[in-house]
Amino acid sequence: MPLTLPSFAKVRSLCRMVKIEHSLFALPFAFMGAFAAANGVPAINDLLLVSLAMVCIRSFAMTFNRIVDVEYDGLNPRTANRPLITGEITFRQAWIFCAVMATGFIISTAGMNTLCFALSPLVVLVAGFYSYTKRFTWLCHFVLGLMLSMAPMGGYLAVTGQFALPPMLLAVAVIFWVAGFDIFYACQDVDFDKKYNLHSIPEHFGIPTGLVMAGFCHTNTVIFLFFAGCGFEFGWIWHIVVAAVGGLLLWEHLLVKPDDLTRVNMAFFILNAVIALILFCGVAAALFL
Repeated sequence: MPLTLPSFAKVRSLCRMVKIEHSLFALPFAFMGAFAAANGVPAINDLLLVSLAMVCIRSFAMTFNRIVDVEYDGLNPRTANRPLITGEITFRQAWIFCAVMATGFIISTAGMNTLCFALSPLVVLVAGFYSYTKRFTWLCHFVLGLMLSMAPMGGYLAVTGQFALPPMLLAVAVIFWVAGFDIFYACQDVDFDKKYNLHSIPEHFGIPTGLVMAGFCHTNTVIFLFFAGCGFEFGWIWHIVVAAVGGLLLWEHLLVKPDDLTRVNMAFFILNAVIALILFCGVAAALFL
């Protein structure tokens, strides 16, 4: 069967399937790593390759997740309108898109340096592995965090081609940040997860304990952001930014209560997108002011 160019409606469905707007979570962290590595504005080639790599690997991960979880998504009222469930996207189209995004990611890393290219299959493996973790462990939130933590580390490696401690500290901050807000998000599906033997921290420990553990994660986020800034020698501007992020994270926890999950989406998307952008602006300010 010959391949044809997708229509605008199909492209829109693909973007909705991978929630392209959620790239606001990952891209700023990749740029943070790249800007910190360059101690200023990276070469335009590096920025373009980092952007392409981030969009591709995130789209691969989301599409693979939709394919693997299609049975559960069809049973869950919250996810039953996803394009792969409604038929807007076929399985064949999803698999092709998945393969194209994985290939695009690997090709983009080849344009960076040898180390990034050598690590690219491992990144694809971790991105795909996450989709299975809810089937056997409540630590799935931290695997998701690990996946997104590759953004600042990847941005740094794309420019320097070598590991260093400060971007690793930033990556750990991202692990805890993502795990914390993913715990929030999982609170919506506790009953569904129990019914179908899926695992999460709220399902395993209960929503009140889950929210406490999310608070622990976000406390660690602030701590590791502070130490990452010290490692990069960002100075006093960064400390103000970290304090502001700590305030926003506290606001998230005030919005979401065990008996009131109606504002989870605000805490999950809006505030976390703002946090990512604030942190990137903080890096830029620390480097240029």
